[in-house]
Amino acid sequence: MVTIYIDNTPYQVKPGKNLLETCLTLGFDLPYFCWHPALGSVGACRQCAIKMYRDADDKSGRLVMSCMEPVSNNQRISIADKTAVDFREGVIEWLMTNHPHDCAVCDEGGACHLQDMTVMTGHTYRRFKFKKRTHVNQDLGPFINHEMNRCIQCYRCVRFYKDYAGGEDLDVFASKSNVYFGRSEPGTLESEFSGNLSEVCPTGVFTDKTLKQHYTRKWDLTMAPSICQHCSLGCNIIAGERYGDLRMIANRYHGEVNGYFICDRGRFGYEFVNAPARVRQTTQLGQPVDEDKAITQISELLKNSKVIGIGSPRASLESNYALKKLVGETNFHKGVSRQEQALMELAVSILNTGPVRALSMKEVEKADAVFILGEDLTNTSPMLALAIRQSVRQQPLHEVNALAVPEWNDAAAREIIQQKKGPLFVATVAETKLDSMATKTFRAAPQDISRLGFAVANLIDPSAPQVSNLHEDERAMSELIAKSLLASERPVIISGTSCQSDSVLKAAANVATALQKRNKNTGIVLTFPESNSVGLALMGGNPLEEAFQKVKSGNTDTVIILENDLYRHSQTTLVDEFLTKCKTVVVVDHSQQATSAKAQWLIPAGTFAEADGTIVNNEGRAQRYFQVYEKMNVKESWRWLTNLGATAGITPMQSWKNIDHITKALAQEEEVFRGIERVSLTSDYRMQDGQRVPRAPHRYSGRTAMLANVTVSEPKPPEDPDSGMSFTMEGTRAMPPSSMIPFFWSPGWNSVQSVNKYQEEVGAALRGGDPGIRLFEASATQSHYFNEVPEKFIAVDSKLWIVPLHHIYGSEELSAKSASVAKRVPLPYLMLNAEDAAKLGLKEGDAIEVAVGGDQLRLPVKVSASLSMGVAGLPAGLPTLSFVELPAWGLVKR
Repeated sequence: MVTIYIDNTPYQVKPGKNLLETCLTLGFDLPYFCWHPALGSVGACRQCAIKMYRDADDKSGRLVMSCMEPVSNNQRISIADKTAVDFREGVIEWLMTNHPHDCAVCDEGGACHLQDMTVMTGHTYRRFKFKKRTHVNQDLGPFINHEMNRCIQCYRCVRFYKDYAGGEDLDVFASKSNVYFGRSEPGTLESEFSGNLSEVCPTGVFTDKTLKQHYTRKWDLTMAPSICQHCSLGCNIIAGERYGDLRMIANRYHGEVNGYFICDRGRFGYEFVNAPARVRQTTQLGQPVDEDKAITQISELLKNSKVIGIGSPRASLESNYALKKLVGETNFHKGVSRQEQALMELAVSILNTGPVRALSMKEVEKADAVFILGEDLTNTSPMLALAIRQSVRQQPLHEVNALAVPEWNDAAAREIIQQKKGPLFVATVAETKLDSMATKTFRAAPQDISRLGFAVANLIDPSAPQVSNLHEDERAMSELIAKSLLASERPVIISGTSCQSDSVLKAAANVATALQKRNKNTGIVLTFPESNSVGLALMGGNPLEEAFQKVKSGNTDTVIILENDLYRHSQTTLVDEFLTKCKTVVVVDHSQQATSAKAQWLIPAGTFAEADGTIVNNEGRAQRYFQVYEKMNVKESWRWLTNLGATAGITPMQSWKNIDHITKALAQEEEVFRGIERVSLTSDYRMQDGQRVPRAPHRYSGRTAMLANVTVSEPKPPEDPDSGMSFTMEGTRAMPPSSMIPFFWSPGWNSVQSVNKYQEEVGAALRGGDPGIRLFEASATQSHYFNEVPEKFIAVDSKLWIVPLHHIYGSEELSAKSASVAKRVPLPYLMLNAEDAAKLGLKEGDAIEVAVGGDQLRLPVKVSASLSMGVAGLPAGLPTLSFVELPAWGLVKR
């Protein structure tokens, strides 16, 4: 620690930081624009000026930009010095000369960093009376609205979009005094992280277009801490509601998971909550029924019928556990195919019992060598791809450190690094967006990808199984990868389940195990199909095929299906036969889908916005999402199931009154879930002043007027039985525990930049620690290799080895129901190697017929130079494509 003096008061602070983030960490209000804690300093806006003195005797000092000045011992600075104060006010006045007077109609009004900084500097009157510079706005697609006239030229947008996220289609264009931030021509922004512009921009240039379509001032939103539902990474989000509809998703800072950003699928996929296809009331054979009648009649089935339950990887731990207790352990099925279940359980076993620690995304950012096997991360786990874009800077940053340039000095650091990148090796079936950053790429069938991994593991540790018949290029590649991994300080191996290959997972595990013997800092990251795939894998249960068999053999006649469209996990003919033979099908779900269309009973479940629950992310971190608002007729799935169990007389379920009781029962019964009751505080928690934590800001307005068409009396607001939060603005203004922070706000800080007030230090953990607990860590005792090296892939005439290809928009079920995301979903296709297409006499766009897995597919051809010969790619999960279990051989008809 070093001592600095701020306005003659001494403070103990950490060295290595700049003065701006140090002052913010200490709680001072110091204005800034161009600086961002994730992007570093460039000194462009001149807004953070302070006075610096040589020593205690220096009375004059000099102006410096605090974001560009490193902390040093016995440093003396002044924030309140009149020269600095006047300078900061003058900077604001320059910036405002061309800024429009449109706060009243700006989407950011009242939650705007520019407004906050203007007030903070004391600039209250505009002297500029001349014509303002104006620009033409661009249509940037369904996600982002563009209003260039509000720009203050802080350069944050292009620094994030280009430098941090790797986007190539947004830039700055300048001519004399005209500076323009946009695309070379109007068009949809191509980056998967473009939505972050709405939070990175300190003004209203880039705003959320989906919010604009049902606009609500951000202080009029009811908000709650939540977890993204659209992949397995578990990014933290804030969900905001008004008038009974979900209006907005914003990033919720988490120091170990997503940091300051989220991907576009997570930000804009929320509209399925408001979709017309929502299940909004209980029905029997399509006709509305009273919910008490439904509970009574369905509970009678539990007493008198042979009932099985089918769980879901997108349902919470509590909901899956409630279903398991309702039907009995032997009658609980996970709701995924045998192949999916085997892959999920294998991946969890590697993380839970293997010797290598599963890394958080923050730790991946600090990795200095990365080897990816089989995963197109930009499309399956986008935020992990963003973390890798930061990791490739780690080795080049050694040069920056050698020159004594602080890493936060972003402009200088990037000037030193130029285009240099650390080791990144990408072995996938098809090309990926990370290829442009890779040291080397490898394109092959999943079998050959795993063989490469096994070979790398053997080169690192000769006791690992050998690989025979390697091609010379493959041997050279494996040697380069092994050498680079061994030379690194913090290597990470990344794989997952998306290419549906157990041998790829085993190869990744072998590489990580071999490396860990040489380097204890080795990490591994495995990705999973859905938001709670890890939790479901840990839960135990039977595969979907066994449920089919029980019905087929007459051992059961009633099924309760929890938040699951079976047509996404099995062939259409098999699901049709299963549902037809069931005497009674009960579906508990929030959205209409193919399975719910065939249910006798349909129960309206709450989405993540209308429910509380716990899910487990890909690193084994259990995290809680909180209900944002109540919806008439809609309940959490676990509450419906608990009511059924209590009515049916199932003993433990009769005592469950809220989520705490279910979570506690799960933790007591399942050893792997010990500790999940500590993920969040119990429902009886109150702040020190005895009050709840309010979901709505204290500026919330119009509460009485909302229902004036129904009654002039304001109805009593609902009470939350499952948390220490209120559904209103009533409650304490004190800072809540980190797991219960519904929104970020502090006096003078109305924008998302207020997060610095909630952090232990800028860019570090939230005060009290980041939310969630890890359920498992690496095993210090178990270290073994998988020995099943697959045979080399060999192409077969007239057949294609069809593998799944994932798309960020379309492959995930819920986000594809969002209106804005649906505009980005691709049409179905079959991707062929260019030589295979030529042999078949096909060109781009021609139709091809393929028989695969008992299905006949007729699809347009997409030609790719990256696919191996004999391999074809079929988009996974698109709404218009039926389920096909892949990889599988396809017989070419044309």
